[in-house]
Amino acid sequence: MAYETLLTDIQHGIGSIVVNRPDVRNAMNRRVMEDLHAALDAFREDDGVGVVVLTGAGEKAFVAGADIGELRERTARDGLAARMQRLYDEIEGYEKPTVAAANGYALGGGLELAMACDIRIASENARFGLPETALSIIPGAGGTQRLARLVGKGRALEMILTGRAVDAEEARAIGLVTKVVPQAELVDAARETAGQILSKGPLAVRLARLAVQTGFETDQKTGLVVERLAQALLYASEDKREGTSAFIEKRKPDFKGR
Repeated sequence: MAYETLLTDIQHGIGSIVVNRPDVRNAMNRRVMEDLHAALDAFREDDGVGVVVLTGAGEKAFVAGADIGELRERTARDGLAARMQRLYDEIEGYEKPTVAAANGYALGGGLELAMACDIRIASENARFGLPETALSIIPGAGGTQRLARLVGKGRALEMILTGRAVDAEEARAIGLVTKVVPQAELVDAARETAGQILSKGPLAVRLARLAVQTGFETDQKTGLVVERLAQALLYASEDKREGTSAFIEKRKPDFKGR
């Protein structure tokens, strides 16, 4: 399927989405958001896609924030509609695992997009920040919530209130990304991570994500109940029987639960 602002493809079970506006550092505008909705819907319905990798075109930016021209015209009604926040909520709750490959600047809405993904991998030249307060707005697409949950309240407040961007190594040190690689190796590293996920029991992957995400938003006791119920479902699954049998028989498992 062709999109105005995205490039997509599917290889070996990995669906790739590239924000393709390198002339404006892949800035996020309404057309990009509409295309992302459509691409995610298409991958959701495609049984040939098990993991989705998101990145940006070129070598300078993942997504360098929202389109400032559009932003200047937004009203209180647009703030309440929260289109970008709703899109990123969709990505965070997406049925299939997501990996963000940050290949340069990930600022504002770009960092918020990356934070909505399950896993973040950065190239060495990547930089991450939420500079919205310089425009007298706040990171309103989940930034005030997800950054604090990833790096802690104190660091999140320092980054948001000062607008300071962090480089890739600092991002790894504070837990914002899990891996930093040379830019030439970024796509391969993201695909390697996606391939590792694809090799695991798909039902287990889905329920593990559900347990972690649900438990993180509630108290531990409730989270443990979710974990217990997820494990009960897995114990009764064909995938569990296949996974344990393959281990005992020293062969590669053939999971059917995707």
